[in-house]
Amino acid sequence: MASDRVLHQRVKKILYSLTGITLAENKDIMIANRLHKLKRDTKYTGDIDHLLDSIEEGSFTMEFINSFTTNKTHFFREEFHFTDLRDRVLPSFANAGKEIKMYCSASSTGEEPYSMAMTVLETQELLGSRINASIIATDIDTNVLQYAANGVYRYAKSSKEFPDWIKPPKFFKKRVNKTLTSEEILIKVKPELQKMVTFQVNNLNDNSYPFEKEYFDVIFCRNVLIYFSSEDQNKILKRLFSHLKIGGTLYLGHSENPHDLINYVDRVGQNIFIKTKECN
Repeated sequence: MASDRVLHQRVKKILYSLTGITLAENKDIMIANRLHKLKRDTKYTGDIDHLLDSIEEGSFTMEFINSFTTNKTHFFREEFHFTDLRDRVLPSFANAGKEIKMYCSASSTGEEPYSMAMTVLETQELLGSRINASIIATDIDTNVLQYAANGVYRYAKSSKEFPDWIKPPKFFKKRVNKTLTSEEILIKVKPELQKMVTFQVNNLNDNSYPFEKEYFDVIFCRNVLIYFSSEDQNKILKRLFSHLKIGGTLYLGHSENPHDLINYVDRVGQNIFIKTKECN
């Protein structure tokens, strides 16, 4: 069997070839834990070398991807983006007779796209006007997409996860589960949120995406580019940008930047960019 160092380098190479994700050099413990999870999920009884052989030959590829993707998220992460969506973007679509089309490019377990949907419904109520909105939410991990589609989450009564302008009982219903503590309940997304969001698989590192050009009015691409090399980040941003309408808004994560797109956008807030022209 190969040494841990050789094995981990092989894992990094396979992960990059399948997803474009780049793992840092200090991820040995994480890789070992994820390999253990991979063997458990695939019920593979042979050694890791042979399992990686199978993956390179086309077997267990989705299980491999699901084991190595990172899914840290929560509702209304970086709240100021949702405040901007509420105050600046959505009002122009109220009673406008046109649909606002939004894209969440790395939905993980669904908290981000559902936060977008809650913002739409809350803005409708604030304005007293209907907003016709649809959200496409994608991820490369099929497990988290299934979780997101189910729409069931743990909620601590003392949680500060939701901003003051969002009241969870309006958007979730409580589910009884005796295994949770007195401080924690299960909540399920209400149908009016779920019907606004469509979940589907997409690999951001693919050369093309299954959407029309200049299709979206809003794109959220937050806290996912950090897992790619600088070169691949730039390529992903350009692909996303081609699907954003001129005048549309791009939201990036707090540690991310627009790279080569800087001359094609106006910055209107903290990692909030408006597309001003096409990028050739």
